[in-house]
Amino acid sequence: MVEIFDKGVYLVDNGRTIATDTANLPSPKEARENTITYSILRAHDVNGGKGDDMRIKFDAMMSHDITYVGIIQTARASGLKKFPLPYAMTNCHNSLCAVGGTINEDDHVFGLSAAKKYGGIYVPANQAVIHQYAREAMVKCGNMILGSDSHTRYGSLGNMGVGEGGGELVKQLLNNTWDIKAPEVVLVWLEGEPRKGVGPHDVAISMVKAVFDSGFVKNKVLEFAGPGVKNLPIDFRNGIDIMMTETTCLSSIWITDDEVRRHYEQHERPEDYKELLPGDVAYYDGMIRIDLSKQEAMIALPFHPSNAYTIHELQADPERILREVEEDARRRFGDKIEIDLVSKIKDGKVMADQGIIAGCSGGTYDNLAEAASILKDKSVGNDYFTISAYPQSVPVYMAATRDNIAAEMLQAGVVIKPAFCGPCFGAGDVPSNNGLSIRHTTRNFPNREGSKPGQGQISLVALMDARSIAATAANGGVITAATDVEYTNEHNPYKYNGNIYRNRVFNGYGCENPDEELRYGPNIKDWPKMYPMQENMLLELAAVIHDPVTTTDELIPSGETSSYRSNPLKLSEFALSRRVPEYVGISKRIQSEDLERRDGKCPADVKAVMDRVGAPVADTSLGSCVFANRPGDGSAREQAASCQKVLGGDANICYEYATKRYRSNCINWGIVPFTLDPETKFDYVAGDFVYVPGIRQAILDGKEEIMAKVITADAVKDIKLYFKNLTADERQILADGCLMNYYASQNSK
Repeated sequence: MVEIFDKGVYLVDNGRTIATDTANLPSPKEARENTITYSILRAHDVNGGKGDDMRIKFDAMMSHDITYVGIIQTARASGLKKFPLPYAMTNCHNSLCAVGGTINEDDHVFGLSAAKKYGGIYVPANQAVIHQYAREAMVKCGNMILGSDSHTRYGSLGNMGVGEGGGELVKQLLNNTWDIKAPEVVLVWLEGEPRKGVGPHDVAISMVKAVFDSGFVKNKVLEFAGPGVKNLPIDFRNGIDIMMTETTCLSSIWITDDEVRRHYEQHERPEDYKELLPGDVAYYDGMIRIDLSKQEAMIALPFHPSNAYTIHELQADPERILREVEEDARRRFGDKIEIDLVSKIKDGKVMADQGIIAGCSGGTYDNLAEAASILKDKSVGNDYFTISAYPQSVPVYMAATRDNIAAEMLQAGVVIKPAFCGPCFGAGDVPSNNGLSIRHTTRNFPNREGSKPGQGQISLVALMDARSIAATAANGGVITAATDVEYTNEHNPYKYNGNIYRNRVFNGYGCENPDEELRYGPNIKDWPKMYPMQENMLLELAAVIHDPVTTTDELIPSGETSSYRSNPLKLSEFALSRRVPEYVGISKRIQSEDLERRDGKCPADVKAVMDRVGAPVADTSLGSCVFANRPGDGSAREQAASCQKVLGGDANICYEYATKRYRSNCINWGIVPFTLDPETKFDYVAGDFVYVPGIRQAILDGKEEIMAKVITADAVKDIKLYFKNLTADERQILADGCLMNYYASQNSK
């Protein structure tokens, strides 16, 4: 189904691939400029030319209500006067507010007041999930959109989307740039046509499985082309594209055609379409070939979208496969939980407890139409299995109602709920303990569905396409491939109604009102004081994690935790709470000791450690540090870094950052992103120290490595730390202590 070519290829006349050693072709660097990717990036690069350093200004931005309050608070503290580009704030992550009270709606009221004051676009709760609103109202062919959500991907509509942490959006609001090295580009060559029952999640899961572990496309741009593109409807393309975040790619872009033209015509914006094709000779740094005709129905088992099998493979050997998941869970959670997935096997078949079709990947019109067709005149039954569907916007919901899709699903026993991203991040629809949920959503990371292993709970999510979820529901919860059932989809094509947004969305871009007062609820708090970097840095290891990958959901859990999203101090109480519960207490103690040191009362035990390496107390900060092998996979939420900073975190140490966005979040919050040489063994434990002398000057001088010392109870050892590929601005941000301090310093000059 998926083939990987780990060497460069040329695409000639948009239809033929040629090996890199073919004579009489331009150099790779020259021909890379002929990709769609580079035509868009160069048009947005304020540096101009064809250099390796790009400074990008975006055309528009997107945020949801877990992130926009913090972004606006940061920008306001840094001198924000108005939004200089269209900035849409959706309210699709409005958690169920398990903590109770007014704080959820207080954030929404703040968002509307900010849209009025600064000239923004405000999309009320349950009108649309963030990425569907972008598809329906914000995208344009050849444009670039920056979003504070990792799944900011609109390449299938000719618009490059990039998901980053809030600090990068703040920079755009203050007329600064997104700075990157010129990226490599990977060609995704599509051939064939999917058979009935195969959906976009099947293709996406197969691709994530093929590339995630190797890092083949990490921080690269995926460019989709090939004869198979024309065989995919827009919703199918969107469903693949949105999942490319899980490959760890930087962004994505597709060729455009009449199908894309119809999308823009249908959404009352025909002028925003243009044809996008590679140049006559375009170079790609690698290629992924997908034969859509050979695609099988897939299932991605816990705890990652790459842990994938065909449904037929699972059906053939369920006990072995499910025992492997159980063993993985025990490695992660130890004796905190009791897991029994094998009990889901009944008469040789795997039973699910819950089905969910939701969000930016699942709740599309086409997915709902296909699911309804499979469920028509059938019943999901009245046993333990339940199923819910979330249309991704009110226009989609209205169309599904008008075309009898909703009626067919409701009659079969599906519960239909409003547009909401909750099932994707653990706010609602949490399965029962030991429950297995099959979901057409984007992620199935540990605990992302909302369970709490620290309290003895474990529930599990497997990703499947909406078609196979519906087939499973029609089969009483027995996991079933949609390719194994007969059905006919006779529903009409999607018809968009823009009056819904015209009636409810506040669009104030270009009409800012400086006299408008921001409306604050009692939970919305300013950021606490953050100190500039001192000359030397003493780090105490507050958490040491040796998992292969540490997700942002483990660094800061989602779910009801997100209710505190606008209160930095309260939110930080949840940092690493489901992975290293003692982290918060340790970090607070370290932070308290540093405050004593700054007050001239350095604790004796800290002074003793400093004396062992000759560290001057007055010029050496004391901060907490997290070690993880590969941290930061998953969400773009900056809280994964800001919570560490609020608790006094000064640095992270790892072998590799899983994503650029998490590393950028660390930098913007003044956390030095140290890395280690792969051959360096890190066998230290929480409570050990790392002393980094002269770090401030080394960063400002443009150095990329430094010798440090690890201080254990009985030894002092040398260790080399790296901090490569920092821009001049990023170095100053680190020296100033965080992005807010950086802007405050700039404004005072």
